[in-house]
Amino acid sequence: MQSPYGFESSESCQSCIFRQNGFFCQLSPGELKDFDAIKHIATYPADAILFMEQQRSRGIYFLCEGQVKLSFTSSRGKTLILRIAKPGEVLGLLSALSGNPYEVMTAATLRPCQVAFVSNNDFQKFLRKHPTVFERVASQLGWQYKAACEQLSAVGLGSSVVERVAKFLLNWSVDGGTPGNGNRFTLSLTHEEIAECIGTTRESVTRTMGEFRSRGLIESHGSTFVIADRAALQEFHVRPASPQEEDPRLARLTPIRRGHSPEIPRSLWKRVASGGKSA
Repeated sequence: MQSPYGFESSESCQSCIFRQNGFFCQLSPGELKDFDAIKHIATYPADAILFMEQQRSRGIYFLCEGQVKLSFTSSRGKTLILRIAKPGEVLGLLSALSGNPYEVMTAATLRPCQVAFVSNNDFQKFLRKHPTVFERVASQLGWQYKAACEQLSAVGLGSSVVERVAKFLLNWSVDGGTPGNGNRFTLSLTHEEIAECIGTTRESVTRTMGEFRSRGLIESHGSTFVIADRAALQEFHVRPASPQEEDPRLARLTPIRRGHSPEIPRSLWKRVASGGKSA
């Protein structure tokens, strides 16, 4: 059935057109049949809230299609995106098992999504009937914990903004790259949302992206990005040299396909590396 958001909506897990290597996608036929009986399919537009931090847990949300932003906000209003959930992931799993409120984060759709909802009571009955599913539950919780640790480590251990933007683009190209051409990918996030993913400001992201483009490292046309020089972009996994020193990588990156780009002022790299703060 065609959804109002342009993708085919599937009501049954057993015949789902989105079926892949997700949490419930590889269950046995009997388990899938029982899961079909307890889930409720819904489609959501972009920017819809599935649940909010500290809200009482109602159940789990299995993401069939689309992307969901998982974020938390400080008392001062600063937002950090923990990760972007993709099809096959389960949201609210820990809260459903523990009976506690949803984890300290808000789940909001980034673009139109299809979601399968299962209430806490029905999910716990399903697990008691199919105890072998606990292995998948443990695997999913372990993966979520690992992803959270990696994100907090990347944001909190002092890597420069240049390095964080470069790493973000490289990782996104792997996850969302065109099959057979991982250098071309779609990135629908705004600069503000990218900043919230890597713990910096929108201005720093915009400035760094502009420098990458001027150096011929990336190209972008709307939401379509191309990594033109992957090897050079990967060099920024190492912290840039001190702004008081000439970074030898900049000299190597000066020639670009469209001509010769002027040397980047050291003061600009200093502002980028410090997250947009004045020197």
